[in-house]
Amino acid sequence: MSSTAFEPELRAHDDLHRTTSSRGSTSDEKNLGKVEHGGDEGFDHTAPDITKPFPIDPDEIEETHQLTIRAVFVGCCLGAVVGASNIYLGLKTGFTFGPQLFGAIFGYAIIKPLSKALPESGLLGRLFGGPFGPKENCTVQSAATAAGGIGILFVSAVPAMYRLGLLSELPKQDIGKLIALTVCAGFFGVFFVIPLRKYYIVKQKLTFPTPAATAITIRALHNTRTGAVAARKKSLALLYAFIAVFVFKVVSGYAPGVIYDWHIGWTLYRVGFTSIISLENYGWWIEFTPAFFGAGMLSGINASWSFFGGSILAWGVIAPSLVKNGLAFGLAASDEYPLITYNALSFKDPTLYTTHPSPRYWLLWPGVLMMLLYSFADLAMNSGSMIASMRKVGFNPNPISWFREDPDYNPDDDEDLSPREDRVPTLWWVTGLIASIIMCCAILATMFSMNVGEALLSLILGFLFSFIGVQSAGTTDVNPVSTVAKASQLIFGGIGKGAHLALGPAQVMNLTAGVISAGSAAQSTDMTGDLKTGYLLRAKPRNQFIAQLCGAVVAVFLNVGLFILFTTATPCILYLPASGDCTYGAPSVSAWAAVAQAVSAPKLPIPASSGYTAIALGLFSVLSVVAKHLWVPKRYWAWIPNWNAVGLAFVVPQVYYSIAMAAGSVFNYVWALRSPAGYDMYMFAVAAGMLAGEGLGGVLQALLAVAKVDGGLYGTAIGCPGFEFCG
Repeated sequence: MSSTAFEPELRAHDDLHRTTSSRGSTSDEKNLGKVEHGGDEGFDHTAPDITKPFPIDPDEIEETHQLTIRAVFVGCCLGAVVGASNIYLGLKTGFTFGPQLFGAIFGYAIIKPLSKALPESGLLGRLFGGPFGPKENCTVQSAATAAGGIGILFVSAVPAMYRLGLLSELPKQDIGKLIALTVCAGFFGVFFVIPLRKYYIVKQKLTFPTPAATAITIRALHNTRTGAVAARKKSLALLYAFIAVFVFKVVSGYAPGVIYDWHIGWTLYRVGFTSIISLENYGWWIEFTPAFFGAGMLSGINASWSFFGGSILAWGVIAPSLVKNGLAFGLAASDEYPLITYNALSFKDPTLYTTHPSPRYWLLWPGVLMMLLYSFADLAMNSGSMIASMRKVGFNPNPISWFREDPDYNPDDDEDLSPREDRVPTLWWVTGLIASIIMCCAILATMFSMNVGEALLSLILGFLFSFIGVQSAGTTDVNPVSTVAKASQLIFGGIGKGAHLALGPAQVMNLTAGVISAGSAAQSTDMTGDLKTGYLLRAKPRNQFIAQLCGAVVAVFLNVGLFILFTTATPCILYLPASGDCTYGAPSVSAWAAVAQAVSAPKLPIPASSGYTAIALGLFSVLSVVAKHLWVPKRYWAWIPNWNAVGLAFVVPQVYYSIAMAAGSVFNYVWALRSPAGYDMYMFAVAAGMLAGEGLGGVLQALLAVAKVDGGLYGTAIGCPGFEFCG
C-alpha cells in the first residue's frame, strides 16, 4: 500500500512499484517513469536511476515559483481527505495509508486544469493560474503528506488513555491537551528530519520504494507528450472509484445487514441450521468493505494472505480450542438467542485478566509479542548491511557534526546534488528543533506531570526509533515504528515502578511517552520519504520543508477535530461495552492499553497459557526471519509468512477485514497477469479511490450520527444478529 501502514504496522509494498514502472504495451504506460536527457533517444525511460536526481528534461517548463499558495492549499486539502480516511480506517482496524501518490495524482488533476483555465491576472489567477510543473507538484504532495500524518496517535495511544480513565470523560474537554500533545509529536519529528535526509538519501542512497514511485509518477504526469493522457485516465479512475465507494458507504449505513455485512451464520441459524451459530459467534461473516479490498490490492499476496492465515489460526483454530478446554470464555450477547461474543476485553475488572480471560484478551499477547520480536529480528538481520553502509559513507557517530555547516565545504566533493542555496539552512531546523524540545518539555511537565528527564528521554527514544523506521522504509517500504515504539512502554513501565508511582500516574507517563516517541518517529519517517521524492525531482528541500510545516499545522487541528467527531458519534471507541461490540474495533487502542496496564501492574496480568504461547510463537517468528535471511534464496521469500501480519490477526478480532484483503490481493494478482497495461495504468488510482471513498463515507456517517439522522435511527436492522442495528 502506498505508504500504508497498519498500527501495529504493516506497510504494504508488494508490487507497488508496478504502478509507475513500465510493463504495458500502450504509449501511455511506456512513458511512465521516463527520465529524459533530451529527446527520445539516448536514455532508458523504463529504468530510471533512483539513487540521484533525475536528469533535466529540456522540454520541461522553467518553474520560477515552486512554493505557491495554490500548491500548499490544495496539498493540505488532499492531506485532510487522507487524514479523515485514516482516522476512520485506523479506528476500524488500525490501518492507515499514505497520501503521497494520492496527493501527487489528485494534485495534478486539480491544479493543472485550473492553471490553464484561469488568466494570470486577477486574484484567482494570481493564486491558482499560471504554469504548473513537477516541482510545484512535489510541493503539493509534500503538504499532503504532512497534513495527512499524525493520525496514528488518535487510533492508538490517545484513545487508550480514555479507556483507562486517565483523561477527562469526553475528548472535547481535553481539546487543549490533545492539541498540545499532537504539536509535540508532530513538529519535533519534522525538525530533526533534515540530518536523516543527509545520511539516508544523499549518502546511503536508500531506495524508498513508495516515494520513488511518487517521483516517477509526477515526472510521467508532466511529460508533455503522454503525461496529459495518462493523468486524465488515472485521475478519472480515482475519482469514479472514490464517488462510487463514497455513495455505497453512506447508503449502506441505512441497511448494513443487507448491503454491507452478510451474517451467514446467523441467517442459516434462523432457517434451522442451529449449530452453525458458532460461525457468527467467532466473527466469521462477510463485509463488503471496498477500503480493505483496496488495501489487499495494494498490499499484495504475501501480506494479505499472511493476515488471512493469521485470522484462520487465531479465530478458526486457537480461539475455539481455548473455549472448548476452558482456558477462555465468552460473554452472552442475547438472552433470546445463543449469541456469544468472544471479542470482549475485561478492562473494568482486573481480577478477570488471568482467571477468566476472553479469547480476544488471551490472543492479544501472542499477537503483540510476535510483532515486536519480528520487527527487532528483521532489524537485527539487516543491521550488518546498515552498519556497512554507514561505514562506507563515513558515518560520523558524533551528533554535533550533524547540526553545523561544514567549514571546509568544497562543492566539487559534495555528494548532495541539490544546490546548496536550495537546501534547508542549518539555522532554520536547529532553531526549530531546540524550540520544539523546550516546548515539549514545558508541555509534558505542566499538562502530563512528566519531569524534564522523562520528557527528554521520550524525545530521544523517538529520535532513535526514527532511524529504525527510515532504514526499514527506505529499503523495504515497511515502517515498523509504532510496533517498535512499544519498547518505550516497557522502558517507562520500569521507570514508573522504580519511582513507585501510583497506577494512574504511571500509566499516564507510559502512554504519553509512547505518543511522543511513536508519533515523532512516524512523522520523521514519512517526511524523509517525502524529501526523497523531492530529491529525485530536483525540488528545493527548503520549499518542501516549509510545505511540511504548513501541512503539520493542518494535521494537528484536523486530527484532533476528527477524533472528537468520531468519539462523539460513537462513544464506544473510548468506553468499550462489556460485550466488546462496537462499530469501530480499534485493535491498536486495545493493544496500547493492555501493554500500559501490564507494564504498570505489580504482577503481569497475563494468563500463563497465553504467555507461554506468546513466547513460543515469538521465538518461531524470530527463527523464521533468521532462516529467511541466512538460508532461503530471495526468490522464495514471498512464500514465507509476514509475521507482522500474522500477529495483527491475533490482535484484530474482525476476521472479515482479512477476508476482504485476501480477496483484493487475488483480484490484483489476476488483473496483473491478464492485463498488465491496464494494471499499471489504473491499479493504484482505483485502490486509492476505494480507500479514500470509504474513509470519507465514514466521516459523513459520523456527521449524520451527530445530527441524529443516521441509519441507527432511520435504517433497517434486517440481517443483523438479534435484529439489533449493526454496521
